[in-house]
Amino acid sequence: MNPRLSRLMPYPFEKLAALKAGISPPPDREPISLSIGEPRHAAPDFIFEAFAKHQDRLGNYPKALGLPELREAAAGWLQRRYRLPDGMVDPDTQVLPVNGTREALFAFVQAAVDPAGSPLVLMPNPCYQIYEGGALLAGAEPGYLDTVDANGFLPDLDRVSEDRWDRCQILFLCSPGNPTGAVMDLDYLRHAIELADRHDFLIASDECYADIYLDDDSPPPGLLEACARLGRTGAERCIVFHSLSKRSNVPGLRSGFVAGDARVMADYRLYRTYHGCAVPEAVQLASVPAWNDEAHVRRNRVLYQEKYAAAMPILESVLDARRPPASFYVWAGVPGSDQPGSDEKFARDLFAAENVTVLPGSYLSRPGSDGDPGSGRVRLSLVAEVDACVDAARRIKRFVENAS
Repeated sequence: MNPRLSRLMPYPFEKLAALKAGISPPPDREPISLSIGEPRHAAPDFIFEAFAKHQDRLGNYPKALGLPELREAAAGWLQRRYRLPDGMVDPDTQVLPVNGTREALFAFVQAAVDPAGSPLVLMPNPCYQIYEGGALLAGAEPGYLDTVDANGFLPDLDRVSEDRWDRCQILFLCSPGNPTGAVMDLDYLRHAIELADRHDFLIASDECYADIYLDDDSPPPGLLEACARLGRTGAERCIVFHSLSKRSNVPGLRSGFVAGDARVMADYRLYRTYHGCAVPEAVQLASVPAWNDEAHVRRNRVLYQEKYAAAMPILESVLDARRPPASFYVWAGVPGSDQPGSDEKFARDLFAAENVTVLPGSYLSRPGSDGDPGSGRVRLSLVAEVDACVDAARRIKRFVENAS
């Protein structure tokens, strides 16, 4: 077996299951899970109708390039969402449908990393663990850029040394961020692009929460938008990842796309041809109307806005918690956060007392010379219905007050 497999860390939800093992929560309290970022809102009917209409396409082998109508829908959405110049994204050379961003992110690293020398893949810390796993199995060293309160929960790019930038082959960005909900502004993205030019690395921007934000007048900017503002209409060295999982509440559809630099996308497409992971045509055709419709996305945002408005005053009264500008997460500090293992203890004891499941922050982060940026925090995913999120917030408040 590949010896690099031994370097993979247990997945966060495996660790969470072990943490909860043997605990019997109160049976009179319905379980509420705030641990996994799995949207629970209803998906639009037209997705199911389109999938049913095209079930006969399950008899066809899909092509790695994907159907032109889906690539055109994705390119059109990028242009509208980020106010890109007409024709900036060529659906024939710069867009590839993928089976969700998780598969695409992992595969991209395998295709992009040159294992010669000492390659480095930089990523936020804490982060989506796929970035790390992809780097390890590609033969690269993961480099962790702490996202802490002092830097607005964004990676501090100016703390990276010149020699590490020279070794860097991929910089992972995530905006809106998981688990923090932080948003990178255009100046931040321009700075990252300038560093990529200077040190010749690729930027892989995970933007799967791009359509979940709390101020309708301030949609989070994206990497291609920053390219357009700089006049880089070829998006050189820049690749973005998008998904319908959060936007349209269909995580099981496994439908997304990757777009960006045509030169990079050509090599990525070649890799995926051998990878054997083309998106089924019925899924692609069900995805087209989802990228073309904004009404269901606006309704989706309203539900998240309602949840934050109702739950945050309760959570803020007992946790170090602030409403983020985007995503559906709350990145909350727990009482006694300066104590080792406080986030695990909080999650375990909360489950035992209130039958509410949250994710310890240290399960998403890695310790470094400045400590562990996830220690003492928990990630709350406000994905349940409004009433359930409010109920969970009240249970958390009761738990903290009873423990103090």
